[in-house]
Amino acid sequence: MSQRRGMANFVAGGIYGITDDALSRGRSSVEVVRLLLAAGVRVIQYREKAKPARVMYEECLAIRGLTADTGATFIVNDHVDLAMAVGADGVHVGQDDLPPVKVRELVGSDMAIGLSTHSPEQAREADKLAGVIDYIGVGPVYATDTKKDASAPVGLALLEYAAANVNLPYVAIGGIKQSNIAEVSRRGPGMIAIVSDIVGADDIVAKVAALRAAMA
Repeated sequence: MSQRRGMANFVAGGIYGITDDALSRGRSSVEVVRLLLAAGVRVIQYREKAKPARVMYEECLAIRGLTADTGATFIVNDHVDLAMAVGADGVHVGQDDLPPVKVRELVGSDMAIGLSTHSPEQAREADKLAGVIDYIGVGPVYATDTKKDASAPVGLALLEYAAANVNLPYVAIGGIKQSNIAEVSRRGPGMIAIVSDIVGADDIVAKVAALRAAMA
């Protein structure tokens, strides 16, 4: 596994928390992250698409402070410049964003890079970029409404393919909830990313505990 900044927190069965203000019941991304960290989540991604750059910068500065204090990994979605500006541990990009090789040129050697994949072909090509990228996202496993531009669900088969054919750490993502997390976990992803089921919960700390129990 990569020794780049923050990758030590990518552990089997871990929960990868992602922010989404629109689903957070009036709580700010900073407050949601504070609760995720209190629940023991140690990989946090800031994913906000529709905010002014200055607002995102200020939120990410606050989150960088919280994650640094707890030893958690902080990843910024899409915005390479924002990740660099706040000293994030990593940046996560999609298939239509800057090419990973160019992202690596921009961020230097220490920052982790994640890449979304939606098919066996994309997963294979991503695996060839080991040394440039550090992990891949695999999904969406199930249908999801948290991304307006989400790809069609890929089901559990792509997780099984990744388990058998991909050497990079991989994160399952997309429509994963307490009701289906056990079947995802059985496919062996390194981590499981959850958005709405956590950020929309009445009690985020209790929800994380319930998800861990469901995985077990």
